[in-house]
Amino acid sequence: MRQTRPPYPQITADVGGSVLVVGATGTVGRSVVSQLVDAGVVVRAVTRTPAAAGLPEGVEVLRADLSQPATLRACLDGVAAAFLVWPFVTVREANELAPAVVDAIAHHASRIVYLSAMAAEQRGSFWAAVERAIEASGAAWTFLRPSGFAKNTLLWAEQIRRGDVVRWVYGEAARSLIHEADIAAVAVRALTDGDHAGATHVLTGPATVTQVEQVQAIGEAIGRSLHWEEAAPIVVREELIAAVGDPSFADRALDTWAGFVDEPEPVTSTVQDVTGVPARTFHQWAEDHAAQFK
Repeated sequence: MRQTRPPYPQITADVGGSVLVVGATGTVGRSVVSQLVDAGVVVRAVTRTPAAAGLPEGVEVLRADLSQPATLRACLDGVAAAFLVWPFVTVREANELAPAVVDAIAHHASRIVYLSAMAAEQRGSFWAAVERAIEASGAAWTFLRPSGFAKNTLLWAEQIRRGDVVRWVYGEAARSLIHEADIAAVAVRALTDGDHAGATHVLTGPATVTQVEQVQAIGEAIGRSLHWEEAAPIVVREELIAAVGDPSFADRALDTWAGFVDEPEPVTSTVQDVTGVPARTFHQWAEDHAAQFK
């Protein structure tokens, strides 16, 4: 049975201009755009492929490429606040590109909300490098540091479409996976309310769920009995390298899952504290995305 939840409380948005959403067609950015539109905010979306954006009517969609920071200039007139999703995954790219990108945005926008990650606590991460660039820009800032995205379990979708067994690693790894719409809801409030300036919001789902339990929840959402089969880490490592092309990413992912077996991902109440509504459960996320597993 589909779970129900109360809607987010209505917000009063007085931004003083338009809101720029950089990364508007991604998992979180698309939801940020939709929620801003619902709140009556004028939205300007930035993507590398405007023709394929598929964003709500009334959103101004412009092309820019963060690897070429100068392309942002034409997108910034009248922008009062910006939501930034950083598209690159190396520290080198963050150090080389982020200062110019952030300075261009901060020249117009007085407020920047950045989709960071819990890993930003590690000073050697690219998330931390982008945070430092934003702190140095002079703009008011809010950092969102979510736990794992529930949507990352779509990594299993092909296996589930083929059969009833998910073969993966560290089934007892417990994560507080978060629904992308809840991240977006916090972002919208930070973009439209100056009270969040200088805040670092750690965002999670309402409880930890092991990977075995995640598979069971997906099975319930699609009306099938799914089973977990523990795979050898070396096998999964090769699959991740083939999918992403980065051995270091595969090693970090495996180390992260292994760590969550003995020390589950933390749980916070920040989504409810900021929005007034509890974060969605993983079961709710699975119901919302059931069609992608069928």
